[in-house]
Amino acid sequence: MQKAKKLVVAITGASGMIYAKRLLNRLKTEELQSQLSEVALVVSENVNGILKNELPNTKLTDFGFPIFKNNNFYVPFASGSSAYDAMIIIPCSMGTLGRIAAGVSENLIGRTADVMLKERKKLILVTREMPLSLIHINNMKTLTEAGGIICPASPTFYNKPQTIEELADTVIERILDLAGFEIEAKRWKSI
Repeated sequence: MQKAKKLVVAITGASGMIYAKRLLNRLKTEELQSQLSEVALVVSENVNGILKNELPNTKLTDFGFPIFKNNNFYVPFASGSSAYDAMIIIPCSMGTLGRIAAGVSENLIGRTADVMLKERKKLILVTREMPLSLIHINNMKTLTEAGGIICPASPTFYNKPQTIEELADTVIERILDLAGFEIEAKRWKSI
């Protein structure tokens, strides 16, 4: 059995709050609780407005994970010595991605991403922007070369999702796979 993971989830001010909600819901399941020792949540300043617009009945406090302010650098995961295993930024705005690619650690999300890269830990950026400019693509290239994983929120259709939630969950399953969790998921099967 693998050791329980310490995970940071960051939510930035990009559209796609359903992905953050579905990930947080999944992290609370018995299947994943046994694989987690800690989950820390960091939220950028723009999230509340977007959350209110996209999911008006959802409050981040309802998930029960500790929430850290994005301007607080005095938290364990702001240092590599804290030995967190992974960070998932979901959704990840192109502004956040660009600042991380440039090595700008002006807030806790940027600093934690920097820690993940320097410590060679998993950094998964779930982007939801389209179309992409050449600047976006070059920033993604830079982060990929530095060890980050760009995981566009591109749902799959081969398992025939029937609801928006099921569609979003196809992305969540890929994210959890990339983060190294052992999960039950609908997998591609030959026809």
